[in-house]
Amino acid sequence: MDSDVLETLIRQKIEGHNVDPVHFTWQGGEPTLLGLEYFQEIVRLQEMYAGSKRIENGFQTNGILLNEAWCRFFKENNFLVGLSIDGPKELHDTYRIDRGGEGSFDQVMRALELLKAHEVTYNTLTVVNALNQSYADEVYDFLKSSGSVYWQFIPIVERKNQNGESVAPGEGAHIEMSEWSVNGDLYGRFLEKIFQRWVREDVGNIFIQQFESALANQMNMPAGVCIWNATCGRALAIEHNGDLYPCDHHVFPQHLLGNIMETPLMGMIQAPIQIQFGKDKLEKLPKDCRECNVLDLCHGECPKNRFMTCSNGDPGLNYLCNGYKYFFTSIRSELGVLEELFRLRQPSENIMQWMKEKDAGFPSLNPQGKDPCPCGSGTSYDICCAG
Repeated sequence: MDSDVLETLIRQKIEGHNVDPVHFTWQGGEPTLLGLEYFQEIVRLQEMYAGSKRIENGFQTNGILLNEAWCRFFKENNFLVGLSIDGPKELHDTYRIDRGGEGSFDQVMRALELLKAHEVTYNTLTVVNALNQSYADEVYDFLKSSGSVYWQFIPIVERKNQNGESVAPGEGAHIEMSEWSVNGDLYGRFLEKIFQRWVREDVGNIFIQQFESALANQMNMPAGVCIWNATCGRALAIEHNGDLYPCDHHVFPQHLLGNIMETPLMGMIQAPIQIQFGKDKLEKLPKDCRECNVLDLCHGECPKNRFMTCSNGDPGLNYLCNGYKYFFTSIRSELGVLEELFRLRQPSENIMQWMKEKDAGFPSLNPQGKDPCPCGSGTSYDICCAG
């Protein structure tokens, strides 16, 4: 951003917040390409306009350009850094390559060690794609061995037109998927394998965004992430010239809200068209979704992925629907146990002992045939955990 656009954004965003914290997220592209001095200026401007308000910054990076100076800056200014890494070398380097065709794994791992050495708060973001979707255990083992304790898994769902250009959400139902996009069914199984490892080994030690959001929805609490809430519209995206869009998945001309150099930021955020954009997530759910038994956990996920057709011919079904239905159905009983532990104010890691009991057939309870299954599924033991 030019300096006047950048200052306008920071000033208007801080002024528009009535409660702390004021959170900025910097991503691209690759934000480190702007250079460290650019972000030093960002912090200076934030401090100039903050007054008594607390400022937080998130920073999403591929890590390639991170060095000692960057990490010192992150630590000194309390940045939360998201580092993109898609698994062990043979999985990561398939798609994350440079112009010369060389993989970036070694550079990313060097960045990870720098973040840890400087005690920077960070999480890892793993894009689930057409390759690593089949290697959940390998991805789990790698992330755990890397020392990361905050994980995110983002499915890559991209469609391209005949010219190889990205297709806007809602545009056509029969455009081919990119060859690197995740398979919806396999993504559900990927998440289920990750969950079953986590719930037996690492509850309380490793924190995974999807699972925390699922538990929040199970307990009728805000999910914390827009895609898992019933409505959206509060995570807008701004481009380098000040153009504002409903979210970073809808940065296409037909979704342009306006420009902060011409229209105040808060006016666009509170505009009827943007408020309706957020409501549409709920109001435009197709019949298949409204009648789904995991709607309370899924909420139709992100509208950008709703380009499939339902069984009755209605539009708006999520590309990942079958995968999510499988995943959320498979973890429902474990979520119930976690909810009960929370209600009883017991440590969530107690579920790992419960999983041992479940895997052994609940010997301490000795369930029989048609007895209600102790896992809490609501079905009988013989067709549930004993089946």
